[in-house]
Amino acid sequence: MSGQIGGSTLEQARAQLAPWERRAPAIAAAEFEQRIERARTLMRAGGFDALLIDAGASLRYFAGVPWGASERLVAMLLTLDGDPLLICPAFEAGSLSHVLKIAAQPRLWEEHENPYALVATALRERGARRLALDPSAAFAIFTGLRAAAPQLELGDASAIVDGCRARKSPAELALMYQATAMTLHAHRLAAGLAEPGVTTTALRRFIDEAHRALGADNGSTFCIVQFGHATAYPHGIPGEQKLAEGELVLIDTGCSVQGYQSDITRTYICGRADDDQRRIWDLEHAAQRAAFAAVRPGVSGEAVDAAARAVLERGGLGPDYRLPGLPHRTGHGCGMSVHEAPYLVRGNRAGLEVGNCCSNEPMIVVPERFGVRLEDHFHVTEDGARWFTEPSPAIDRPFAD
Repeated sequence: MSGQIGGSTLEQARAQLAPWERRAPAIAAAEFEQRIERARTLMRAGGFDALLIDAGASLRYFAGVPWGASERLVAMLLTLDGDPLLICPAFEAGSLSHVLKIAAQPRLWEEHENPYALVATALRERGARRLALDPSAAFAIFTGLRAAAPQLELGDASAIVDGCRARKSPAELALMYQATAMTLHAHRLAAGLAEPGVTTTALRRFIDEAHRALGADNGSTFCIVQFGHATAYPHGIPGEQKLAEGELVLIDTGCSVQGYQSDITRTYICGRADDDQRRIWDLEHAAQRAAFAAVRPGVSGEAVDAAARAVLERGGLGPDYRLPGLPHRTGHGCGMSVHEAPYLVRGNRAGLEVGNCCSNEPMIVVPERFGVRLEDHFHVTEDGARWFTEPSPAIDRPFAD
């Protein structure tokens, strides 16, 4: 045994929690301006003269506004010329002024007013007739715009949003390095608490506490803790579990740092692994490494997925999504959303680009018995891929050092 699993008390783990010292700087004002201009370039390429971004991760990306979507429209309207417009309820104007990171003109609406009519008026003022709509916008926004401006041509803004957000800048990468380092530290401390008798609830609570103590935006963004046969379900099953000797532990968790996400999974053994557990773990490790080795600019997401599946098929698993084997894609993009473009999945023939960030998690499921998922993230560089976090070396050694 490596000494990384079990052997710690809650008090000892808490003693290793303190606000993160190596904090990445916030995104600078100039970078927000570059994002706006990049969006305009992509709007022109797509034949759009306006873009509407709803509250959520993309509004934070373009304007710095960290609000979630609600029934009240909060959105950025960007045209090819002029300052962006921020559509916002009038009573939120003061709050908006404290979070807005770009030069923009507020367009405020009162509770009894129709905000979509406000958008329609602004579009007429700017001579915009073809609007790209945020792909994450609720259907109510589409219908509201259609009713207020029936002559408006509406289109999908995915190519614009993904074309901006999918390629991370050095400043974004620095924030993601911080988030992943913090989550890996929380993982390490949680592994020290993984002894027979500990419950899934206790580990989830500690991991959330750890993320908060380290300085994450809001504790754990999510946290899956599963033991034994429950690890055979990719996103777990309900109910509390108690860890027993000889069972696998699967923990998948992440946090947010200034809106940028981490997402790391570790699977390891409590006690001694049997031959089947070790064989499957080693296949998972090899598949993760094969996917990583396949990454370079221009290689498609489906090619990376295929590299991982080839390892599993040679090991007698699958093929395709058949079990025992890999029941889902090999990975997903990550940034201001835990799941975003680009995706490492069959059918995605687009070439990866420098600055893309993806998970690498070709999980193996052995139905009714156990599952193994090793998840680390990488970013694409000029000559291949670079890990945010070093993968696990062995089933009984979840951390590289």
